[in-house]
Amino acid sequence: MATFPTLKTGAVAQYGSSRTRGFSTQVFRFLDGSEQRFQEYGGPLRTWTIRLSLLDEAELAALELFFASQGGRAGAFAFTDPWDGTVYANCSFGDDQLATQYAGLARGAASVTVKENRS
Repeated sequence: MATFPTLKTGAVAQYGSSRTRGFSTQVFRFLDGSEQRFQEYGGPLRTWTIRLSLLDEAELAALELFFASQGGRAGAFAFTDPWDGTVYANCSFGDDQLATQYAGLARGAASVTVKENRS
């Protein structure tokens, strides 16, 4: 399985990135006004918003090539959580478009969303 690329420094993300955990709860409302709730899946699903700046051309090209090889949201890959180092084996991109910016020599930038998939 493919692995999300790292920067030259070995980091996966830079300052300004964020992560969230989401739960899915189903709610059934009955005619008498009562409700019944249950979890749709067992644990939380994680989502990371990875913001990268001051990338050189090779780092930005590696990210673009990886994104293209995954086919955007269609692919699955392993992702290392930048906060705790946990490797999540089944992740995918949150979008079919990669936001990149070339602002000069070693001044590339990118923003990408990575989401954990239920196995």
